[in-house]
Amino acid sequence: MKKSRLLFTLFLYAFNPALAEPLTLDQLLAEVKQAQSSEGKINREREAEFLAEKDRQQQLLQTAQAALAEQERLSQRLKAQIETNEQALDQLQQELDNRSGILRELSGVAKQAAGDLQSALSHSLVSAQFPGRAGQLAAIADSKALPTLEQLETLWFFLQQEMTESGKVARFKREILTASGQPQAAEVVRIGVFNAIAGDRYLHYLPETGKLAELARQPDSYYTSLAQDFSELKTGQASVGIDPTRGVILSLLVQTPNALERIRQGGVIGYIILALGAFGFVYALIRLFMLSITARKVTGQIAGAEVFADNPLGRIIASVEHSDSQNAETLELVLDEAITREVPVLEKGLSMVKLLAAVAPLLGLLGTVTGMIATFQSISLFGTGDPKLMASGISQALVTTMLGLCVAVPLLFLHSLLAFRSRALIQILDEQSAGIISRRAGK
Repeated sequence: MKKSRLLFTLFLYAFNPALAEPLTLDQLLAEVKQAQSSEGKINREREAEFLAEKDRQQQLLQTAQAALAEQERLSQRLKAQIETNEQALDQLQQELDNRSGILRELSGVAKQAAGDLQSALSHSLVSAQFPGRAGQLAAIADSKALPTLEQLETLWFFLQQEMTESGKVARFKREILTASGQPQAAEVVRIGVFNAIAGDRYLHYLPETGKLAELARQPDSYYTSLAQDFSELKTGQASVGIDPTRGVILSLLVQTPNALERIRQGGVIGYIILALGAFGFVYALIRLFMLSITARKVTGQIAGAEVFADNPLGRIIASVEHSDSQNAETLELVLDEAITREVPVLEKGLSMVKLLAAVAPLLGLLGTVTGMIATFQSISLFGTGDPKLMASGISQALVTTMLGLCVAVPLLFLHSLLAFRSRALIQILDEQSAGIISRRAGK
């Protein structure tokens, strides 16, 4: 430090002599000597500090080496102890396996039975009445230890309970979920492990939430009425629909489309067939009613002596009475003319009913063709991987054919009945006309 100061002072004196008076050579020599003495003292002090630090670091190194050696000896002792313990543990485990071989097999059977029963109880309707059973069995099935006596008794109890409850009809209060997802308190009737009903509604069990929920779509009214009667019954016996497959058949049953849905599957052509069928049925019934009235009036005309003009036979008799000719041939011509005027009135509508009976299956065939065209278009666009894409076309093809046949068959029967009634009336008119001619010829 002093050396640096001396050099700085000499530098100032060398380049700026005006700052002080110049030093003599003796003074300069004294200053240099003093600076060397101070520098040597500082260096000796530093060397002493370095040596002391070196000794301290050496001591720390020796201490760390000693601690390391001690830890290595401890590690070796612990390793040896671990090996000894593992050998002892293997011997004890082998002895335990030898002593509890049969017991372990029984434990495995018990755990397997607990796992199977847990899966069954998680989807059982009985769990809706007795919740929490599957969770207790999970502690037995998932445990690695041997099941305790209490756990084995619990397993036995749940097995016996499930068997007992499967043959009972039980009633209990429970909160159910409606079709819209809203909770509702209701009295639930559980029929064994097969069905659960609340009033006229069929329920299904939700294993995720442990609750009962209404089916989004209920079966036919026949089954819901049976469920209503069974729910209201307190004693005695009653009929009710039971699904022995625990919901599989019921789920398929509710997916079966009803009559209106079947008609919708027929599309526009199906509606046209139904419209024509309805028109044909109404028209045929009207004509049948009119023919029945006409037949009753004709029968009354035959039985009575007075001539009525509101029936075909009366009009024919009136035409004969108004004729001045007494010739049998001329009278026959008059009667033929009168009968000819009445026949179209009696046969009115037969051709229309027959036409509708013939057109209905043809429209069904048209719907079949259009449905198959739509099916093949779906196949060409999407392939045959998903049958649901072809279901609409196939449904239209089959439903329209069914609707056409359902309309045509009754219309054919109605046409035959109308034709029979009209022919019977025409035959009566012919017979009465022949009688009139024979009576005139006798006179």
